[in-house]
Amino acid sequence: MAHRPDPTHTHGSRVTTPIEATHPLDPLNGDEIAAARRILADAGHFTERTRVPRMLAVDPSKEALAAWSPGDPLDRRILVTLLERDTGVASEALVSVSRGEIDDLRVLPNTEAPFGQPQYLFEEYEDAAVIVQASEEWRAAMRRRGLEEHIELAFCSPLAPGFFGREDEVGRRIVRSHTYLRLDERDSPWAHPVEGLVVHVDLTERRVIRIDDEGDVPVPMAHGNYDLETQGPTRESLKPIEITQPEGPSFSVDGSLVRWENWTFRVGFTQQEGLVLNRIAFRDGDEDRSVAHRASVPEMVVPYGDTSISRHWISYFDAGEYLLGKNANSLSLGCDCLGVIHYFDAFVPDDHGNPVKIPQAVCMHEEDYGILWKHTDLEGRPEVRRSRRLVVSSFSTIGNYDYGFFWYFYLDGSIQVEAKATGIVFAGAGLPGAENPHATEIAPGIFTPVHQHLFCARIDAAIDGEDNTLHEIETVRIPTGPDNPYGNAFTWSDTQLATELEAQRLADGLTSRVWEVRSAHRKNHVGQPTGYRLIPEGKGLLAAQPESSVHGRANFATKHLWGTRYAPDELYPAGPYPNAHAPGAGLPEWTRRNRSLDGEDLVLWHVFGPTHFPRTEDWPIMPVDYSGFWFKPHGFLDRNPALDLPEDARASCAPGDGADAPAGCCSSDSPHD
Repeated sequence: MAHRPDPTHTHGSRVTTPIEATHPLDPLNGDEIAAARRILADAGHFTERTRVPRMLAVDPSKEALAAWSPGDPLDRRILVTLLERDTGVASEALVSVSRGEIDDLRVLPNTEAPFGQPQYLFEEYEDAAVIVQASEEWRAAMRRRGLEEHIELAFCSPLAPGFFGREDEVGRRIVRSHTYLRLDERDSPWAHPVEGLVVHVDLTERRVIRIDDEGDVPVPMAHGNYDLETQGPTRESLKPIEITQPEGPSFSVDGSLVRWENWTFRVGFTQQEGLVLNRIAFRDGDEDRSVAHRASVPEMVVPYGDTSISRHWISYFDAGEYLLGKNANSLSLGCDCLGVIHYFDAFVPDDHGNPVKIPQAVCMHEEDYGILWKHTDLEGRPEVRRSRRLVVSSFSTIGNYDYGFFWYFYLDGSIQVEAKATGIVFAGAGLPGAENPHATEIAPGIFTPVHQHLFCARIDAAIDGEDNTLHEIETVRIPTGPDNPYGNAFTWSDTQLATELEAQRLADGLTSRVWEVRSAHRKNHVGQPTGYRLIPEGKGLLAAQPESSVHGRANFATKHLWGTRYAPDELYPAGPYPNAHAPGAGLPEWTRRNRSLDGEDLVLWHVFGPTHFPRTEDWPIMPVDYSGFWFKPHGFLDRNPALDLPEDARASCAPGDGADAPAGCCSSDSPHD
């Protein structure tokens, strides 16, 4: 990826802007997005009502990628979803921007079972608000509540409808709108929900198809603003923290290619997933050994546990319905990231298919992470090395919530994935002091429903190549007897998950259950297969009942682990178009074939994330909630790969007692010391 350094970049940081693809896995640049639109328009596939819900780069086959060498020509192809706003007809075009040709064009059967709609357009959010506010039924509902003076400043929030098989909804482009009040132009609307009022909108016909108007709960009027102007004065007790790297960072960037210590990978970005990492490898001696071909968090579902008319249908698919990449933040030094930063700009199409740059969509930096290894010998001599990690991150805002996706690379060959949920909890209203089994009162009259944030990571594993096996490892207790005469013994089990149905698994913290991907051909120096282990947190899965609609639509969230045999079109665990789609798409559909996982090209799908019981401390803005997992080498390397780290203050405390230690050294194991 040829890149242009940004001369206006923030001091202490650099920016990579993709301007020309030089590698098959480079992210889309603005010229390619514009070219795809132009090719379709020249072929007569654009009218004034045509919109572009999504554009995705199509990766070359693994065989083509293996055969490609730098300098070889690139065939850059883009999958373009088209939507006719006046008819609702949707289609997919496969466009080669290298050859200037349309390789395929098909109409999507979104009016037939199992249905499914393209992702939402930004202009549809605005249209939905206009349609709602023009509705006499909605205005009458507002007047009945005595809210007519707030109509002009009301915020109408367009929300994905789920799927319930209603005749006036199936095969149609629907949103459901909640209403919130704003007391002035800058007021946070989330603090003023109009409870029991839901407007159902057909976006194609531009009309309200029905209104739910139930109850007369007073609208909470206390503000929910969280800016310093409202919440100040500013605290003055915190002393400055400065993070400096006087010799610059330890990583290097060449287009999309990143090298840091023993790690190499390529930074990608898509409109649907946001941050994507490709061709992850760890250098062992003179060899770059493959760990994963592609890794991302391609989907997340947010189901609500509330039975009210306002929320029983809510189950957002924030990637598949709203697009994490399209909603990515532009990150800034000193706020989102600290230290010596390298940013990556990203390009996505707007609703009309024209390129839009998201400046600094991805942030990368190094940070200290406490003690990596330490031992004090019998003579009292310590050897200590400090840990450091490379952080690659992005943030997306979807309505009231904000999600950060952080990939951490460690010096010992480990990878950690962390999702950070923050923003504003989704508020409803109730009578102050009332009991609600499905929602917590977090401020007077503000009731926030119990809900879940269930992320699904996808790791296209490639442990020393594409021929891998999958195993479940867990602790086994041994009954006292001939195999355990003293009662102290325990061992482990090692079960191969040889097919896709066998590889649908639940975590079990009581047995320390993990899943290991192994090379089918390579062994380490003790004769065991090289491998990496996925170490789950093992939090709760989808809490909805099997007969519910969301259980079928978000079936991927009913297991902590799915293992599948690689297929190039299996990228999204709920299918490519979960919006208004009937249950059954994605992982449950694919795994019915029960393909072999024995020595095959394997993909791991891991579900993680919190079940959120809101608390008063979450208001008016929620502190970050962390969740994630580890992907750690287990027998992949023949020894600790961090034995050669320096002793000086770049990475450790020097030998000797505290008086002799160089400035900046300490004995704390805090990642922030």
